[in-house]
Amino acid sequence: MPEGGSVFRSQPKGPARPAVDAASREGGRSGDGLTVRRFRRALSPLTLRILAVNVLALAILVGGLLYLGRYQDRLIESELEALSTEARIFAGAIGEAAITRGGDETNELSHDLARQMVRRLVETTDTRTRLFDPSGMLVADSRVLIGPGGVVQIEELPPPIQGGPIARFAIDLYDKIVNALPSRDKFPVFREGPVQEANRYADVVRALAGDIGASVWTTPDHGMMLTVAVPVQRFKQVLGAVMLSRGGAQIDAAIRSVRLDILKVFAVALAVTVLLSFYLAGTIARPIRKLAVAADHVRRGHGRHHEIPDFSRRGDEIGDLSGALRDMTAALWQRMDAIESFAADVAHEIKNPLTSLRSAVETVARVRDPDQQRRLMSIIEDDIHRMDRLISDISNASRLDAELSRAESEPVDIGRMLRMLADIHQTTAAERSAPRIKLELPAGGDLTVPGLESRLVQVFQNVMANAVSFSPPDGVVTVSAAVTGDRVEVTVGDDGPGIPETKLDAIFDRFYTERPAGEKFGTHSGLGLSISKQIVDAHGGEIFARNRSDGDHGRGAVFTVSLPRA
Repeated sequence: MPEGGSVFRSQPKGPARPAVDAASREGGRSGDGLTVRRFRRALSPLTLRILAVNVLALAILVGGLLYLGRYQDRLIESELEALSTEARIFAGAIGEAAITRGGDETNELSHDLARQMVRRLVETTDTRTRLFDPSGMLVADSRVLIGPGGVVQIEELPPPIQGGPIARFAIDLYDKIVNALPSRDKFPVFREGPVQEANRYADVVRALAGDIGASVWTTPDHGMMLTVAVPVQRFKQVLGAVMLSRGGAQIDAAIRSVRLDILKVFAVALAVTVLLSFYLAGTIARPIRKLAVAADHVRRGHGRHHEIPDFSRRGDEIGDLSGALRDMTAALWQRMDAIESFAADVAHEIKNPLTSLRSAVETVARVRDPDQQRRLMSIIEDDIHRMDRLISDISNASRLDAELSRAESEPVDIGRMLRMLADIHQTTAAERSAPRIKLELPAGGDLTVPGLESRLVQVFQNVMANAVSFSPPDGVVTVSAAVTGDRVEVTVGDDGPGIPETKLDAIFDRFYTERPAGEKFGTHSGLGLSISKQIVDAHGGEIFARNRSDGDHGRGAVFTVSLPRA
């Protein structure tokens, strides 16, 4: 029979829960408070980052649109062109109708006619018109009316703001923001002098020289002023200059209208962006927070009632993270169960030789017969060797799991390995009167698998040694290998008594031992097949046992090791 723990011993008890000291419990309580504060934030930092990135990009785009520098320049150019056309019309009309001939037959500007024409020409416009004679003296001003009651100064009032106090507040706030923009700083400040003379206005000076002057100004109240000066000519003779000035209210209103439309679109886009940002952050931050809280509960909890949420149906990276955490948690619990069970089994197995050793030591002190003392000392020596072998096997088994998790796999030729093990056995079989090994390998078959060669050698050594130990000296251990689909299957059959049907699974348990009749007790620790199963499982394979059937020609047990191919 294969190795395990002796038949007259009781099976190990269920895994015992390790004790948790007071310091650990206290640390867990203090840590829980930190955990609550860490995970119960009013707003997730990840949400804030997503919101900041999305809103900042939108704000930069809208800020660039609100600047509208090129659009403003085109409006100014268009307004100056219209104002220049209007000024040329006024100058042409005055040059035709407000001219008189002097005593020397020269053309002169009639101030009275000119004033009347200016007043008539500006009735249908909101443009301020001023007329200067060649000497630079102001002849007419559409904002100054002279009547029987004296001189009346006309001041242009800003258009009324519709919409009530809220609209006025919004317009005032808008004007303050726009006036702070650097685009207004590029225009010179227009200052109206107490005495209006031509030399105070550069455009009029150019017009009196025969050219057309046009300028854009900033008023002291941060408004915009456009001025155009055109010479009044009669047969190329400059008889004066017409200066038209108009505020930039229309330009500001047009730009304000465009900006308000942009702001409306921005408000809608901002609302959509914020909602989508919160939705995106919720789909990312909320599951991550749940995973973090669940992982912290698993780490600090004392039971298995805390589970990692399953987000694998999302089909994204968070779903992958959830699946990885769930698999990791399951592996950790499995590892903890294995450690607890292994500790309980070790304690149980070591107690047997210790009990026997203590009984022998206590007895040898009271026995005076030399023969009995020698027998007791022999028992003590056997128990010591048994404990030494048991502790060595336990140490190897405890290191095996860590080694399997750290080592890198490499291609292993199972056929070459089996030939080597068979040759080693055949070399020493004659000296030990051991059964021979019959090796059956496919001709030219590729029996390469990925794994750790040293550990796979250990598996087949254990299985073949187990088969040899149960076969009679003249028996045959048949070792065969074949490729089945994407796996390599190795079977090891012996000529022994076989395995009880109820023990086909138990033979792979730790410390389970049932040896052939006549074999000295305590020579095996019962870990050989258990370690073999652990190694095969780590390689993604399978190991199982069965008894030979009638078609297998004889009695005995058959072990099958199935490993995935490279």
